[in-house]
Amino acid sequence: MIQRLKAFLTATSSGSSTDSQSGQKHPEEALRLATATLLIEAAMKDGTLETAELDVIKTLLADYFELSSEEVAELVETGEKAAADSTQLYGVTRIIKDHFDQDERIQMIEMLWEVAYTDGRLHHLETNLIRRIAGLIYVPDRESGEAHRRVREKRDSNHADAL
Repeated sequence: MIQRLKAFLTATSSGSSTDSQSGQKHPEEALRLATATLLIEAAMKDGTLETAELDVIKTLLADYFELSSEEVAELVETGEKAAADSTQLYGVTRIIKDHFDQDERIQMIEMLWEVAYTDGRLHHLETNLIRRIAGLIYVPDRESGEAHRRVREKRDSNHADAL
């Protein structure tokens, strides 16, 4: 799967807008892997990848892409490898930018904030990463801030309900 993502990145950087192996204009597999990689990158930004963060990532991926638990497990494993091998965000964020519409890109930012808040604290490196990703996928500061506010309010509401 990582090789297919690299092949896709090479194809898109050369100007082709289709997946070279399948001919699809919206390469679902590359989108799934790019999303998983960014979510895992956000979870690891504070120095640890906690079980709770992985659980949230798995839930987000399963719900967003309507995947089975087996598909999610494979995607997370591949995403962890891709995040560990990644030295830059541009290639992964380009897939998101080029193939998600504006609402989907905003939803991506919301998912990143959900992962960042999972451990109960927001690390400044997580905040910085999400802001960088928002810029790379062309989500304006105002919309990114609104996504952040919605996640905080949802988190605060869920916390209050638990008490």
